[in-house]
Amino acid sequence: MSKNIHTDSGIEVKKIYQQADLPAAFNGQEIAGSFPFTRGVQEDMYRGKPWTMRQYAGFSTAEASNERYHYLLSQGVTGLSVAFDLPTQIGYDSDHPLAEGEVGKVGVAIDSLDDMHTLFKGIQPEQVSTSMTINATAFILLALYVAMAKQKGADLKKLTGTIQNDILKEYAARGTFIYPPKPSMRIITDVFEWCSVELPKWNTISISGYHIREAGSTAAQELAFTLSNGKAYVKAALEKKIDINTLGRRLSFFFNAHNNLFEEVAKFRAARRMWATIMQSLGATDPKAMMLRFHSQTGGSTLTAQQPLNNISRVTLQSLAAVLGGTQSLHTNGYDEALSLPTEEAARIALRTQQIIAFESGVTDTVDPLAGSFYVESLTAAIEEKAWDLITQVDRMGGSVAALEQGFMQDEIASSAYRFQQELEKGEKIVVGVNAFETVEKQNTPIFSVDDSIRQVQTEKLAALRNQRDPALVDRILQTLNDKAASDENIMPTVIEAVENKCSLGEIADELRSVFGEHR
Repeated sequence: MSKNIHTDSGIEVKKIYQQADLPAAFNGQEIAGSFPFTRGVQEDMYRGKPWTMRQYAGFSTAEASNERYHYLLSQGVTGLSVAFDLPTQIGYDSDHPLAEGEVGKVGVAIDSLDDMHTLFKGIQPEQVSTSMTINATAFILLALYVAMAKQKGADLKKLTGTIQNDILKEYAARGTFIYPPKPSMRIITDVFEWCSVELPKWNTISISGYHIREAGSTAAQELAFTLSNGKAYVKAALEKKIDINTLGRRLSFFFNAHNNLFEEVAKFRAARRMWATIMQSLGATDPKAMMLRFHSQTGGSTLTAQQPLNNISRVTLQSLAAVLGGTQSLHTNGYDEALSLPTEEAARIALRTQQIIAFESGVTDTVDPLAGSFYVESLTAAIEEKAWDLITQVDRMGGSVAALEQGFMQDEIASSAYRFQQELEKGEKIVVGVNAFETVEKQNTPIFSVDDSIRQVQTEKLAALRNQRDPALVDRILQTLNDKAASDENIMPTVIEAVENKCSLGEIADELRSVFGEHR
């Protein structure tokens, strides 16, 4: 007798699938590019053009990261994805006491407009799509990017890119929040409103399941909590009288591409179908406002420090799942990222993995090639059902903000992470090289490290910045920002004015701390 097998989401996998296992609603007539977009958001998908190949990069100073960006662009990257260090993420300048030991370590340190200019030296903003993985301070980094682009003479109407700007998942899974949920949501809707007029091609939020999955969720939980958060953002925007059809065109999502190839493909297909249904129920009438467009990244938490070259195989499987699932943009992790920031060699291999899939594998030749598979269609329906059940529970609590305040999402994710760890320790789950097929090995993988002297470099830059500016003007602008934050006025124009007049990221974040307080 064969054993019972389940996916991590608890979906039973049958020994064999037949036509009778196809969902009742399946008719085989659906096409890509049409509601509900199960098969993809474009009619031709990759026959028209490949997904955007991004490499997430940022470390040390803006100068060092700029050098890496030029290298990646020379190797065929078609979009940049910026990683910021922890102080930048939580609104502290590099010279702040709490920044000690963290400056430039997990991303690039950006304190001012000067740093942003250096980061994009020799790169024209109109000619590259830029994604910024930033949340609590996303509005400040966007202001810095806009100010830099304006000073380079760029047409803001032509700028393309994304700020992550998804604070709800920070409370659920990641922890780089500053302000409490309600003022954080207000800042996000200010960004929506300002960009709808001034930055019409910019994706104003990347609603992220990636970090929910990294924290230990199942695929179904990743899907459910991400879409619930998306609903919360749209509802907040509607309360601000923002047009749902305008907003919907500029929303994007960010999902994890994990190891179970078929479950991941099913997750991506279900996500599109579910989001289209959600947006329609909220009042969207433009099909493009109902499309779920997503960036994906291979699973960082799946990478192992043991036998690190095995990670190349893991990343290949995960990338294939993202492509078969219809991603619009993809970042592939370096094989060495369980040990350090990726070396140049590891970043190149990661990018080549995408290029081999795109140009050698044949999987891009036809749209949604796994459609009609008895197994994949059944799995798509099953993961959708599980996700709807969770969304219903969140809705009964009053939506994502209330569910987070009650600890529901956090508890669900923690329980899943605990179950997985137990299964790993019992040998019920196998991770090659970790709890099976182990070898005694010497660690000879090159390690990329960032020098602690970076903080001194940034501190000197900040001192020079403060010596060059008009203190009275800075005080006046920060007071104006304080006044606008305490009112209902949109803060984005004042934030841009502040960075243009040499206010630092930490000063702007602190000014709003004095109005909104901090989330504990």
